[in-house]
Amino acid sequence: MRLGAKIIAVAGKGGVGKTSISAAVLRLLTERHPDAKILAIDADPAVGLSTALGVEVTETLDDIRKSLADSATKTNPDELIAEARFRLFDSMVETRGFAFLAIGRPETAGCYCTVNGYLKEVISLLAGDFDYVVIDGEAGIEQINRRVMEKVTHLLLITDQSRKGYQVIGTIKRVADELVMYDKCGVIINRATRPELVTDPDIAGAEVLAVIEADAQQSKNDVQGKSVFELSDDSPVISGARQALLKLELE
Repeated sequence: MRLGAKIIAVAGKGGVGKTSISAAVLRLLTERHPDAKILAIDADPAVGLSTALGVEVTETLDDIRKSLADSATKTNPDELIAEARFRLFDSMVETRGFAFLAIGRPETAGCYCTVNGYLKEVISLLAGDFDYVVIDGEAGIEQINRRVMEKVTHLLLITDQSRKGYQVIGTIKRVADELVMYDKCGVIINRATRPELVTDPDIAGAEVLAVIEADAQQSKNDVQGKSVFELSDDSPVISGARQALLKLELE
């Protein structure tokens, strides 16, 4: 792994704004560290991070996996690894001071086990080439439970103010404590409708890093398909993500 590499995984229940937070974190890192090598990984099959970052994806991790699987019988292991590394870097979209890689959506219905297993290897393979890696994880516990995120350095748990949201990040935190070798973990309460009710300094055993009220500008951008780079600097989601990064000593 690259000396001092920071791997930030963003996790939580679906519909709480994980992708918006991931995009905001990415934007802030590019602004704060313009000379750093930064990678964004869209690990959510819903494939929303590319839109939030204004990136057009032409080839996904699953496309590469299927292509390599087709040639596996006629290629020796060393050649296959070399080809995988080449294809991964070749498929990355580079723009605005970061590189982007999407996991993609398998064509067949059902389990994402194969592509998640491949993603785990990709994280290990690429971490040594970047200073910061931001991973927008799929909703729920699956990628944590399967140790896909086992080598992240920072775990960012996103929830709204619902009981279900709190329960999900509580479960993620408990499983991560056993399976993930993270250095720091924190919670962002996003789309808060009653921020004054957030009085506890921690939730699920992790520090509350920021409470972000519903962001009308960000919601409008979502509807219009605009990127996070078109938000104002004082937008609630940008301000909240900045506060969280400061507390995690990443800003």
